[in-house]
Amino acid sequence: MPEVQTSKGQLRRERLLNVLKRQGRITIQEVVERFGVSEATARRDLELMEKSGPVIRTMGGAMYDGMNAVRELPFAEKEGLSYVEKERIAGAANELIEEGDVVGLSGGTTNHFLAKLLKTRRGITVVTNAVNVAMELGGSDIQVVVTGGIMRHNSFELCGPLGEGMIAHLNIAKMFLGVDGVSSTGGITTYSEQEAQIAKAMMARSQATYAMFDHTKIGRTSLFSIAPLGSLQGLITDRPLPPQLSAAANAHGISQYVAGGDAEPAGMP
Repeated sequence: MPEVQTSKGQLRRERLLNVLKRQGRITIQEVVERFGVSEATARRDLELMEKSGPVIRTMGGAMYDGMNAVRELPFAEKEGLSYVEKERIAGAANELIEEGDVVGLSGGTTNHFLAKLLKTRRGITVVTNAVNVAMELGGSDIQVVVTGGIMRHNSFELCGPLGEGMIAHLNIAKMFLGVDGVSSTGGITTYSEQEAQIAKAMMARSQATYAMFDHTKIGRTSLFSIAPLGSLQGLITDRPLPPQLSAAANAHGISQYVAGGDAEPAGMP
């Protein structure tokens, strides 16, 4: 019996993929009506397709991304990429955090490394929408505030209106944001529409936002925009920025921090 159910599910997802290829995107409600399944099954199908094929989950549905060869990787795979660089970036971010700070941490592997460093600190409050970051800080002296929402399995981030509504009542001093791409023209971007929305909500309640990224993200523009470059107060990375991006950062008064090196204050050539 389980084999029959699996076969039916696979056939349905193949048909669903064909629909996505033809029309480019689909809503949860369309999946429910077209295939006669529950909303929970429709969401599960789209999540499975996002993990295995050229599908990107969006707010309330999904879109076909067959032309884009660059895919979002599950957290476990990303954690092993640029491991040393991400640890160094997390270390540089840790130095910017002072006792008494209310710190915002998005999801992502670099922020997971930062959470490990913060475990030994005291007098700090962390606001996060990432389940794994919150779990990492469990048992420490850090006060942790976890936003609500629906968890994305690729990143363990909680997203959606529930979390955005809670964040609207919070005040964050320093926000540390992991991003999938950063460029002078595209600003900071991510693969996920849901994560872009929750990141915008956290930035809106933060006094200062620092984008964290390794050198492989520089010059890349992912599908969904989080914010223009001018919305940031700091860029933390593992190598000096290329001239064009560095000049754009200076023009906006954004400090540049190279992990293992000194910070380059805003306005420096």
